[in-house]
Amino acid sequence: MDYAAARRWMVDGQIRPNKVTEPKLLDAFRALPRELFVPANKASLAYADDEVPLPGGRALMRPMVLARLLQLAEPKAGEQALVVCSGTGFGAALLARLGLRVVALEADAALRAVASQALAVVAPGSLRLEAGDPRQGFAAGAPYDLILIEGELTEVPAALSGQLAEGGRLVTVLGEGRGTGRAALGRNAGGRFSLSRGFDATVSPLPMFQPETGFAF
Repeated sequence: MDYAAARRWMVDGQIRPNKVTEPKLLDAFRALPRELFVPANKASLAYADDEVPLPGGRALMRPMVLARLLQLAEPKAGEQALVVCSGTGFGAALLARLGLRVVALEADAALRAVASQALAVVAPGSLRLEAGDPRQGFAAGAPYDLILIEGELTEVPAALSGQLAEGGRLVTVLGEGRGTGRAALGRNAGGRFSLSRGFDATVSPLPMFQPETGFAF
């Protein structure tokens, strides 16, 4: 497979036609070898216009959705960023390539192993890969100018929004755990966190953020 040609098609055939116009972001998608961020037996799916299944019921976000979320977030070089449920590290690597200082937080050891190998190739030393409960964020690196949560959740935990710097932004997809939600942009202004909804987004729910279910009597 010609991965370089596949990257060009991903940008020109999937991302740009879906209202992503930021030149530096497009360049980052063109440059990063996405095939390194999936298990070896799924490398042929890396540039499909769809999510790529990952271990533990997770998925690598569809390129177009991730690109639109990052454009919504308006990342700036030199900012401090936290990527929650960073999975195999592709979103974190994109932010690092854009010049941000990045903490990638992932609880799943198998996904961290894939991320560690990929990041050693494309972003050696430019970001921190950490283990921990994604619902609690990573307070040791706070405050953050930008938080990206890679997947769908029903609501943003206060522990995460509370780690935003003044003027900081948070982007994710909010839904009801069914895989069809809407992009959300949150901002911290004057110590108050507020959310606004954006484009429709089909994203796999994050299991650890779904409400517990039980029997009702």
